[in-house]
Amino acid sequence: MPTHPEFTQDLHRQRLVAIVRGSDPEAALRSVLTLAEEGVRLIEISLNTPGAETVIARAVEEAGADAVIGAGTVITREDALRARDAGAQWMVTPALDKGFDHAIALGVPVLAGALTPTEAVAAMRAGAVAVKLFPASLGGPAYLRALRDPMPDVPFVPVGGVDAEAADAYFRAGAIAVGVGSPLLGDAPSGGDLAQLRRRAKAFQTVCAVGADV
Repeated sequence: MPTHPEFTQDLHRQRLVAIVRGSDPEAALRSVLTLAEEGVRLIEISLNTPGAETVIARAVEEAGADAVIGAGTVITREDALRARDAGAQWMVTPALDKGFDHAIALGVPVLAGALTPTEAVAAMRAGAVAVKLFPASLGGPAYLRALRDPMPDVPFVPVGGVDAEAADAYFRAGAIAVGVGSPLLGDAPSGGDLAQLRRRAKAFQTVCAVGADV
């Protein structure tokens, strides 16, 4: 089973997964390219963004080596296939469902959505590169810390309600990275202010750099 060492290294080094979800395909693409310009390398484009496949394909082409473009909200077999066909370099699932199974079968790195200890162990055994702890806000950093006590080797990436302050707390609780949507993107993927997106990107990267020393 592939281990995807390059992607795993990026996850450990970057410590930030940007989640792009919006109502305007062109604005979503501009947000992706702005993040890449600011040094945010791991960028997930949710498949429930209108025109997501086109956004993914154009982002892969236009961002080039500056970003590793993934597809999020991979729920079904069809989702996994259209993400692959669009050029997604990794995939994210909200749960251990058919989308997860087929993403694994396609041989791409997969962040698997899980909440319970049983789900986390099942995800890693099935070949996930990391566990997307979702929704992380349900238990917060204390829940992550409790999970890591019996499972210190499982790489957890909390997603859901993670702002800059929470990101710091999750790193202290043992997260290898955090996945951030609206606290980072704001309304940029729907046509909002890219200057503010740049400011937030810098703020999150500062937190992630400090988190690497925890």
